[in-house]
Amino acid sequence: MPVTSLSDWIIEFTKPDNLWYVKRLSGNDTLANLSHQAGPYIPKEVVFSVLPSLKQRETLNPRVQLEAFIDSHPDRRAVTAIWYNNRVAADGTRNEVRVTNWGGGASALLDPDSTGALAVFVFVGAANGADASSVHVWVCDGYEDEVIEDRIGPVEPGRWVVWRPGDPLPGGLFAVPPAILAPCRLRAADMPPGWLVRFPTGAEIVRKSVELRPLQNEHPDVRLIQRRLCEYEIFRSVEEALEGQRIAQGFVSIDEFVERALTILQRRKARSGRSLELHAREVLLEEGFAEGIDFSHGPTSEGDKKPDFLFPSEAAYQDEAFPDERLRMLAAKTTLRDRWRQVLNEADRIGRKHVLTLQEGVSENQFAEMEAASVQLVVPESLIESYPEAVQPKLISFRDFLTELRQLAVQV
Repeated sequence: MPVTSLSDWIIEFTKPDNLWYVKRLSGNDTLANLSHQAGPYIPKEVVFSVLPSLKQRETLNPRVQLEAFIDSHPDRRAVTAIWYNNRVAADGTRNEVRVTNWGGGASALLDPDSTGALAVFVFVGAANGADASSVHVWVCDGYEDEVIEDRIGPVEPGRWVVWRPGDPLPGGLFAVPPAILAPCRLRAADMPPGWLVRFPTGAEIVRKSVELRPLQNEHPDVRLIQRRLCEYEIFRSVEEALEGQRIAQGFVSIDEFVERALTILQRRKARSGRSLELHAREVLLEEGFAEGIDFSHGPTSEGDKKPDFLFPSEAAYQDEAFPDERLRMLAAKTTLRDRWRQVLNEADRIGRKHVLTLQEGVSENQFAEMEAASVQLVVPESLIESYPEAVQPKLISFRDFLTELRQLAVQV
């Protein structure tokens, strides 16, 4: 049982002298992939900011202990932050930080079934150059992640958010890992003039990412991943151009500040929710699939049920004479966790549901549940290795899925 409710926990740790680090747990963070370095990845820069005493360049592999409380379960550990710095302090090859001693399989953080869960790390007292006094952790269960994302905005696989309560927005206006910055970041002068008056739609930004990253010689999985990174940069560039100046001007009241922040966070969530789906549609069109003939985007299957995609079309689905075995559906779910169950009630005529996801791994138990429910995961090729070895052969790439569709189309 948690030590408190999530809402009370959020209130308790929303203080200016704390630092929040929020991420989705990957298969390499947990024990899902049996990694010898299992433990949540925390960027070196974040660890140095909350434990500045660790940054001892003259000492080989310095370490600092920190009391850790996993309040969601609960659990208490003395974890160790280690800077493997032989590349800096000696003639070595390593320059990375690891936080260890979370408790192995007994820890909720390392439980394989926590793969995909949103985890919130609050470093207490991490201000004014002093080491944090402790770290409090909440591993979200079920839809608790929505409570967190309502406060800080969407947190996608492979990315993280850093927030010090009191900052205008979690992580500021450009909270993205440095490795994915630059190539598609736009200056205001590079944007269509209308974008500086009205925030562009998700479809407009996706089309711009296709223009900047045509990648016509790359296969569908590469296009899907690379353009989505590009689209994220474009989105944040527009956000910075439109909102940055407004935030710099300040606010006349708390209500005005809260209203603006909520608008920005909701826009981020809306973009995150539809981005993968819109990119998949663009790739389908490029691969020669005609909308309305070879696929339907946002169709109705039964009543108010609206799968993301039906193949070959909504009309074929509604035609009772069309063979069930030649029908396919595809749901686009950036993260899975409990969300994969949503597709079970979509498109009743289709027994096997295909789900395209960017989640970095699932546990073998989680996958067994999906398999028993006739859910087929579609995972971009570059992410397949983040899944357990026993699961990998049962995954299909986006390119594989398109091949299956083409084979169905030539059947008589």
